[in-house]
Amino acid sequence: MIQEYLFPSTVDEAVALLNGHAGRARIFAGGTDILLTENQSETDYYLDLGRIDDLHGIAERDGWIVIGANTTHSQCAAHPLIREQAPVLAEACGKVGSTQIRNVGTLAGNIVSANPAADSAVALTALEAVVTVVGPDGRRETPIGELYAGVGRSTLDSRREVITAIKFPARRAGEGSAYQRLELRRGLALPMLCAAVKIRLAAGKVERAVVVAAPLAPGPQRLTAAEEYLVGREATEEHFAEAGRLAAQSVKFRDSAVRCGGDYRQRVLPVLIRRALTSAAAAENR
Repeated sequence: MIQEYLFPSTVDEAVALLNGHAGRARIFAGGTDILLTENQSETDYYLDLGRIDDLHGIAERDGWIVIGANTTHSQCAAHPLIREQAPVLAEACGKVGSTQIRNVGTLAGNIVSANPAADSAVALTALEAVVTVVGPDGRRETPIGELYAGVGRSTLDSRREVITAIKFPARRAGEGSAYQRLELRRGLALPMLCAAVKIRLAAGKVERAVVVAAPLAPGPQRLTAAEEYLVGREATEEHFAEAGRLAAQSVKFRDSAVRCGGDYRQRVLPVLIRRALTSAAAAENR
């Protein structure tokens, strides 16, 4: 049962409070996940990170786009730097929940909740994001793909550690990115299937590709068959369609009472990937 609501003013203070309360304290940022999933009998303290200035803001630093952990989905979707540097992330953040949820829910919370279909986490995986974590043993940087221990389980210990920032490489010449989502009509639900891509073109050919889809695994999954096929090929609709077909062949889909049948998702995935690649290739010229 919640006994106290605390407001640390620094990251170090937050880490000290987490560890000083022997696992009975939880981080509270947007609250859109924790209020639904938290077992109140296991928590005595909430730590609100909203007053820690270092966790706010979006900036470009030393070739990286750095996003403070308190940044909301609405802030990310609307920020000019994100829209210019990473359209895939702006698009994904704009799809999260409702306006009210986007206004308070944070990117860091989307990562820690470890939902395999979390929109912003899928886009961040395509951007090859790195997450900065501070805990009692100091500071570390971890690729986002290494933070998934299972469905709804993170390798990050949110009772001892705090995400302080998320960063990804700044956009290079010839790069474009895009996001596609299969969703319930008129529904505020997680995607039935989504795809996020980043490609770099040179002289009309794909020089590098990152293709990610979810929910296919405990976390967002890179589809290396599609990535390897694309490299060195002309950026054409035909090649994008084949990449989608190869991606779908490399994945085993299961039926889901929540998200629809596996056969349907296997037919839809190539379409989402083709559309995302086509949009990313067009975005590289902007």
